[in-house]
Amino acid sequence: MKLQRELKNGVFVFIEIGIYFLAMDLLGLADLYYLRLLNIFIVLYFVNQTIHSNIKEGKNDYLQNVFAGAFTALLGVFLSIIGLYIYINYKGGETYIHNLSDIFLTGSKPSVTQYCIGLLFEGIASSIIATFILMQYWKRYTHAD
Repeated sequence: MKLQRELKNGVFVFIEIGIYFLAMDLLGLADLYYLRLLNIFIVLYFVNQTIHSNIKEGKNDYLQNVFAGAFTALLGVFLSIIGLYIYINYKGGETYIHNLSDIFLTGSKPSVTQYCIGLLFEGIASSIIATFILMQYWKRYTHAD
């Protein structure tokens, strides 16, 4: 059975973000918040792949491509947050979070759940923004019904 493109690319977002953050952690760069922000380029790449592939296949409906891109990004974000929650608890829970940069989210000492929920909302917002930015580029190839 062939997986849908959105599902496949959403899982690739999760895998690539996981590799990126594990590499940062292994290199001792996990506390540098500005490097953590670069994961948006991973999301942008795979959302672009989804939308571009849809258009190449003749799926030119604007709204259909917005939903496909958003689903790809949001699936990647949700899976990444679940993976992060598991990883943080494996590494020591709140003790591990307190070793990370305090200014990234709240400036305070959040619990593991608060940290992940904060990142979830941030990820949802950036996913929607990324989808609409890419759809502005691909808009000339789509049409609204």
